[in-house]
Amino acid sequence: MQLSAYPPTRNAMKYIIILGDGMSDRPVESLGGKTPLMVADIPAMDSLCARGRCGKFITVPSDMTPGSAVANLAVLGYNPAEVFQGRGVLEAASMGVELNSDDLAMRCNLICIEGGKIKNHSAGHISTAESHELIEALNRELGSEMMVFHPGVSYRHLFVMKGGSSAISCTPPHDVPGADFSAVMIRGSAPEGEETASILNRLVLNSQAILEKHPVNMKRISQGKDPANSVWFWSPGHKPAMKTLTELYGIRGAVISAVDLVKGLGIYAGMDVIEVEGATGLYDTNYEGKAQAAVDALKAGYDFVYLHVEASDEAGHEGNVDLKIKTIEYLDSRIVKFISMETEKMKEPVSIAVTPDHGTPCQVRTHVHDPVPFLIYHPGEKPDSVQRYDEVSTESGSYGTIRGNTFIRSLLKS
Repeated sequence: MQLSAYPPTRNAMKYIIILGDGMSDRPVESLGGKTPLMVADIPAMDSLCARGRCGKFITVPSDMTPGSAVANLAVLGYNPAEVFQGRGVLEAASMGVELNSDDLAMRCNLICIEGGKIKNHSAGHISTAESHELIEALNRELGSEMMVFHPGVSYRHLFVMKGGSSAISCTPPHDVPGADFSAVMIRGSAPEGEETASILNRLVLNSQAILEKHPVNMKRISQGKDPANSVWFWSPGHKPAMKTLTELYGIRGAVISAVDLVKGLGIYAGMDVIEVEGATGLYDTNYEGKAQAAVDALKAGYDFVYLHVEASDEAGHEGNVDLKIKTIEYLDSRIVKFISMETEKMKEPVSIAVTPDHGTPCQVRTHVHDPVPFLIYHPGEKPDSVQRYDEVSTESGSYGTIRGNTFIRSLLKS
């Protein structure tokens, strides 16, 4: 979207959250019992930490799955138990897909299955152009007025089923790499969900027959790449009802992300979506472009910017420790440093928060409930004693361990 200046809605203070998705981790043996965040060279984050205040944040209730949607809702101050309706509805909003009250929206991954087992959740991070060809083929063969596949980005797509029941139990594919796919297919969680589960499982099997010999996959196999040889449905839900951030806190916000889930969440929260060319959701994303867009948004009059970077989460899902360290260092040197320097030059004071949404430890390769480290820097505020931003150091921060909307209220001082 084009940025245009408008009067601030709250006060002269501005706010930014820089979120490193899945950045938090657990001790890694090859790192001498330290986490990637502990060994990464992150002078910009450490500087904010030394000038700000820190703590640990329980972003996911113990009785909810630690997915990115739930965790990002918590970071923005929402109660996930009240408003979460699955990732599919959030991604539908980002993609401009209008949902009716009886539409069941679901995340639809293109995945790679090898020897009957889920090899990976991303079909080797298939390109968007390739995946769109496959989604078009699925719509031709399996789609109807009642069931539609909507193409997204890379392996992330949307499926909408009219009249479908959300009383089904689905397994995120990134949670079960190496699992026999037939053992983790969809189940009805209540009698009214049994028919929906049966239809969806039948679609998964039919997709495999269509995708197996599709020219896109045959070419990928010839190039030594993983084929996208199955769809995988998960995170079902219906259109949610959420108050906007303006209604809740009197601020006008913008969201910057490469991930439809986060952009959709931002739309329901009343934020404007700022698209950045070259934003990929991977380690090769346009860090500099995102940082510049965030600063430009603040200068254009937005009170609040939510800057989301997916790269460290993908590294955690791959179990790649070295790559995770690199993504954390990229976040620091190519985003946090620039934003810290540029906001210091602005006439209005800018408060900066840095946090993951959840942990994605490399050894388990999936999301966990562990509290995440966070820092909040308010210009002119007396700092606490923490000098280093990591999972261990922030435990002694002055905020302690928090949950609920305490994080957003602490940032906004509301």
